[in-house]
Amino acid sequence: MRPSGKTAVVTGASSGSGALAVPTDVTDPDACEELISRALETFGSADILVANARLGLYGPIAEGNPEDWRVMFEVNVLGVLNATRSAARHMLDRGSGDVVFVSSLAGRRVPRADGAIYAATKHALTAISEGLRVEVQARGIGVISVEPGLVRTEFPNSSFPSAEEYSPLEAEDVARAILYAVEQPPRVSVNEILIRPTEQPK
Repeated sequence: MRPSGKTAVVTGASSGSGALAVPTDVTDPDACEELISRALETFGSADILVANARLGLYGPIAEGNPEDWRVMFEVNVLGVLNATRSAARHMLDRGSGDVVFVSSLAGRRVPRADGAIYAATKHALTAISEGLRVEVQARGIGVISVEPGLVRTEFPNSSFPSAEEYSPLEAEDVARAILYAVEQPPRVSVNEILIRPTEQPK
C-alpha cells in the first residue's frame, strides 16, 4: 500500500491481513535487510513498516511442545525485531517513518488456557513497541501497536473453530486503523489502537 504517496513494507503479507507478497523469512536478519533494500531499489524509500508476520500454535504448558514455543517466539518476536531493525535504521537516517506492530488483543490478556504462549509473544510486542517508541520518537519515527481481535482470515479460523459464531473484523478494518495512525500530522502520536469486532465479548 502507498498511503499519501508513501511506501509501506508489510511482512506476513502472503496470508491474513497483509498486502503484496515478497518471499521473506523474517527469522533471518539478512533476509529482512534484503527486503528493505528491495523496497528502496523499487520505490526509493521505505516510509512505513507494518510488522504483520505471525504464527499461532496453541497447546497446554504442562504437556506442551517446546518446538512450537521456539518457532512462535522466532516468528512473532525475533522476526518482528529483525524487520524492525532493518527498517528503523533506514528511517533514522532519513529522520522520518512509522513502525507499525500488528499485535493482538492477546497482547493484553490470555484468551484461553491453551493460548498462553501465543499471548506471551504478543505481550512481548507490547514491551518492544513501547521501548522502541521511547528510543526513536524524538528522532522523527512513529511507533504504533495495532491490537485486533478476531479477523476474518485463515489465521483465526484455524485456531478458533468457533470464530464464526459472531462477525469478525475484515482485513480492511485493520488496514483502516493503520492508515488512521500513520496519516496523522507530525504533532500527533498515535501509539496504540485496540480494535475488536462489535460482537466479540472479550
